[in-house]
Amino acid sequence: MGHDEQQHEGGSDATHELADPVAVELLHRDAPVKMLLDGEIDLICGCYSIADSRLENFDFSPAYYDDKVVAVVQNSSMTETIDDLKGRSFGTMAGSNAAPLLSIKLYEIGFSDGEVVTANEDNSDCTFDTWRLLQFPSYQELSDALEAGDVDAMVLDSAIAQTYLDDKRAVLEDFVVAEQSYGVATQKGSELSQPVADAVQEMLDDGTIEALVNKWN
Repeated sequence: MGHDEQQHEGGSDATHELADPVAVELLHRDAPVKMLLDGEIDLICGCYSIADSRLENFDFSPAYYDDKVVAVVQNSSMTETIDDLKGRSFGTMAGSNAAPLLSIKLYEIGFSDGEVVTANEDNSDCTFDTWRLLQFPSYQELSDALEAGDVDAMVLDSAIAQTYLDDKRAVLEDFVVAEQSYGVATQKGSELSQPVADAVQEMLDDGTIEALVNKWN
């Protein structure tokens, strides 16, 4: 059995450090959540946040990295504040927790009333009172949609956003969707859950995680 390592340099290094003590094979997959639920892989490591909704299905290691969910816009859009995005479209990756976190945040700040006006069958295209949500199968497709103008902002983890930033894009200032922490996910009750938790805690205690964070920050 293998594990999934999501794209991010720091997460990749941490994954390789973790692989030896828990004896897993490294794999790269595009649909890790379903694969973990189906037992096709043993764990997910790299930019996978600890959330109450996920704790219903997965065990998590101790948190090893704190991050935030942000919005990225094209500089050419002249978007400076979140209010500039009223009536516009936001994109997220399907299966991530960015969409529900964004909906909650926009409601909390009075940007939206939070009610869905229309939605297609798989909720990949939802219209709210003051914004539209489009969800994409991968981060690359999300990034391509932003470049093509199919969405006006893409919402994703800051660590992942670094992969898709260039001199034509920027993180929207003064707007953080949510703070979050990453952990290694295993199946609920898996025999790997404790060894993984112990390995991550050891890496936290001996400074391995801190060294990797300093390397990539």
